[in-house]
Amino acid sequence: MNLRFVETFIEVARVQSYTQAAKNLNIAQAAVSKRIAVLQQELGVTLIDRQDKVFYLTEAGERFLPRAKELLALEEEVQREFCSARRGPLLLRIGCVETVLHTWLIPLMQQLKQERKQPLEFELNVEMTPVLDKRLRQGNLDLIFSAEPTVGEDFNHATLPPMEMVFAGPASLGQAISLDALLEWELLTFQKGSKPYAALVQALRSHNATSKRIHAISSIWAMVKLVESGFGLATLPRAVAEELACSHRIAILEAELKIQPLPLYASYRSHPAALALDYAIGDALAFTRTIANPKSL
Repeated sequence: MNLRFVETFIEVARVQSYTQAAKNLNIAQAAVSKRIAVLQQELGVTLIDRQDKVFYLTEAGERFLPRAKELLALEEEVQREFCSARRGPLLLRIGCVETVLHTWLIPLMQQLKQERKQPLEFELNVEMTPVLDKRLRQGNLDLIFSAEPTVGEDFNHATLPPMEMVFAGPASLGQAISLDALLEWELLTFQKGSKPYAALVQALRSHNATSKRIHAISSIWAMVKLVESGFGLATLPRAVAEELACSHRIAILEAELKIQPLPLYASYRSHPAALALDYAIGDALAFTRTIANPKSL
């Protein structure tokens, strides 16, 4: 029995689509169809029924699926024990919101690189939370760090410490700023639809300042340059603002207007047929437990 054909069956069953499975496995759709056909012929049963364009596993398919996962898990275990020196790097596809990139993502990648016996090859995507959620569900990412958890029967998530949000202004402005003084400035924050944008809108609403204009900026670097130039004040995670204040002419403002912290979650799908990937994700999650204590980073 060709285990690559077994792997193809598992992926098709997971995404319930020959087309999406072909994309995820980086093979032609015709190859997916042929692999499933050969596997069914070898087993002597029909595993997948696609009549009337409705996808579902047959009774035999439902029974074979856990056995198929066991087969690939055993192969992965044997490879890990006996063939690790001859294997190529393990691909770990990580997605994150930009605030994570500017705080602890790089230390995370460095630690994984140092501690993993098998070499790692990273694929990094920095996007807004809805985009990350979609790519994880499509099977295009293995682990995401975002402002909302990905929920569903096939997904797991862990709650991470939220990020304190602050106002950052030009370094010449000083440290404390009243509500009236703050409202005289242009206000910058992340994209519309993001948690920081919603938090700023809510904070302004609580002070009856709903008519205040908000500039939505997709890049932290762009916000920092605008703040440096004196264009306006930006809402940033405190950890990001403290780091960037060391190399840019910006300062954290103790503002009367308070913003809700930015929630963070790690979301992922378990990979029982790819133990090495599951172990790498487990190591990444173990690292995130140190986030509450920045001195341990």
